[in-house]
Amino acid sequence: MRYLPHSDHERAEMLGVIGAANIDALFSAVPARALKSFDLGLPAHSPEFLVEAHMKALAAKNHAGADGPFFVGAGAYRHHVPATVDHLIQRSEWLTAYTPYQPEISQGTLQMLFEFQTQVAKLTGMDVANASLYDGSTGTAEAVLMARRLTRRNKIVLSGGLHPHYRDVVRAYLKDDADLEILSASPEGQGDILDHIDEATAAIVVQTPDFYGHLRNIKKAADAAHAKGALLIVVITEVVSLGLLEAPGALGADIVVAEGQSIGNALNFGGPYLGLMATRKEFIRQMPGRLCGETVDADGQRGFVLTLSTREQHIRREKATSNICTNSGLCALGFSIHMGLLGEAGFTRLARLNHANACKLADALASVPGVEVLNKTFFNEMTIRTAQPAAGLVERLAKRGILAGVPVSRLEPTDPSVANLIVLAATELTTDADIAALCAALSEELA
Repeated sequence: MRYLPHSDHERAEMLGVIGAANIDALFSAVPARALKSFDLGLPAHSPEFLVEAHMKALAAKNHAGADGPFFVGAGAYRHHVPATVDHLIQRSEWLTAYTPYQPEISQGTLQMLFEFQTQVAKLTGMDVANASLYDGSTGTAEAVLMARRLTRRNKIVLSGGLHPHYRDVVRAYLKDDADLEILSASPEGQGDILDHIDEATAAIVVQTPDFYGHLRNIKKAADAAHAKGALLIVVITEVVSLGLLEAPGALGADIVVAEGQSIGNALNFGGPYLGLMATRKEFIRQMPGRLCGETVDADGQRGFVLTLSTREQHIRREKATSNICTNSGLCALGFSIHMGLLGEAGFTRLARLNHANACKLADALASVPGVEVLNKTFFNEMTIRTAQPAAGLVERLAKRGILAGVPVSRLEPTDPSVANLIVLAATELTTDADIAALCAALSEELA
């Protein structure tokens, strides 16, 4: 059973049109050393039902988040997503709607994005939000570029508590720019980014809760940045924290970037996820991505439009403020539906459950010999130092069926000071039995 979409005659005809002698000529630009020179040992073809059985057998080897105690966080979190969310986003009118390139006939999509923007603006305490970006990391890089355009300065300072993946994406966007200052990792909350602000600084980037779980003083950072004419970019990887923490906008943040995966979006093997961005009204024309606005039609009826799209790549090309000219529409819809189901009171209750379970986890871990909890403040995530190297310890716990968090050395492989550190998260799905199993297994492994 083979699938051959083109006949030999059709292949020859196509090669003739493009002027290639054979299929191999299409790969002539690939260096010989990069070409496969060995047999993979795979069959040339196989019946569909056998391939399906083989793939199911491989999938059965996976250990999913719901299969046992789960404490993995570090930027992606396991939360309960109501069945209503998946039911609604899989309706054909939502599932197939990519983006409103013809906004006048996309009123449903535009209204959803308008509601989404309203929710994000209220959560962050900012004046305006866009219709989403790809994820939190690319959103952070876009915020840095936006700050440079706004201030006409170049220096960017990244906090030592910024997620390593976010830091690396910013570095890639700026191509290791000499004006990019990256502070050393601060697993114990140490390090003062405020000492690095000067008259050349465009923005400082502060994450709260940070990668290690510490809460940062946003008001103090905003005041210090503004005193030097710089902007404050606040990054949030766990958006549920905004159910308890004061909104960054109320504390002086100029641009807020967040990963929205925790609301309405399951872990999904790493994506797709959802970038949130919000800012002050006076900065709106330099904000990347799409904005949906409310208006009235010729008859005075309420309607929605795609606004400020002239800043986008598909219209202005090289003069655009950003190369991002789309949004994570379906993920934004899931976010908006879940937020609508929770409401303000439900969102606050969800945050309280997360924090309460994290407090139980921290108390339990503090009683395990060979474990030190580094956090004095946290929301639902914390860092521990263990008496043994963390990477091997986490692997052994995984073999016991316990996913015990993320070894910091996995994300910071060149920093020997983090070899014994693990970042753990607790959510509303973390049970007392999960915490007891983790602590018992840790005690045995560290004994």
